[in-house]
Amino acid sequence: MLEICAIASGSNGNCYYIGNNTDAILIDAGISTKQILIRMAERELDPRKLKALFITHEHGDHMRGARVLAKRLQIPVYITAKTYNNAYKNLRPDYPRFFKPEDVIEVGGFSVYPVLKNHDAAEPCSFRVKYHDKNIGVFTDIGEACDNVKTHFSQCDSVFLESNYDEKMLWDGHYPWPLKKRVASDLGHLSNDQAFQLLDEHGSEKLQCVFLSHLSKDNNSPEKAFETMQPLSERFNIKLAYRYEASEIFTLQ
Repeated sequence: MLEICAIASGSNGNCYYIGNNTDAILIDAGISTKQILIRMAERELDPRKLKALFITHEHGDHMRGARVLAKRLQIPVYITAKTYNNAYKNLRPDYPRFFKPEDVIEVGGFSVYPVLKNHDAAEPCSFRVKYHDKNIGVFTDIGEACDNVKTHFSQCDSVFLESNYDEKMLWDGHYPWPLKKRVASDLGHLSNDQAFQLLDEHGSEKLQCVFLSHLSKDNNSPEKAFETMQPLSERFNIKLAYRYEASEIFTLQ
């Protein structure tokens, strides 16, 4: 059995759960430890199964709760040295375990593959997590899908896929012009259309579930994201990750 759940997903905080019968890991801890544990309890996910926390990059919405969570649960935090050194000092975990983007990390039966990507951070990595013959991908905070992302994405049985903004809503919206350019840049975020293209061209036949993730509160809506993905709904099971509550749990077959 392999279960996945978006504990939190959005610019206010991100946290993704991947677990089997005995072990589990989290990708990012961008909300408070209290909220992570509350949301896990609401979905009956046991924090005692957690064996490690992996950090994608140093932005607060991805590691705000990392230090406290690691100390509370006595679990290691895997992070690159560049990410650690560029994080705010009060967010840095006490006992980091450094990895390089080319490493494969073995934790609790999982093989975790860092995926170096394009984003405005020191050394941003997405992750592909393999357990037996199943692969789970966490692909958010990506300006554009490079070949590295495409290669790992195509191997996945389930993914958390960024669908951050609707282009019209972004350009017609209230964000300052420099921020609009940053969001839409090659080091920003994936739009609904870019997410559609990545899924359409590189989603494999074995892909069981796609959680649309990291939706912007101001420049997107669940309705817009789903509407964009509608032509792919017969090929893929498309679900939504939420900002203020954990998603449903999806069990891989």
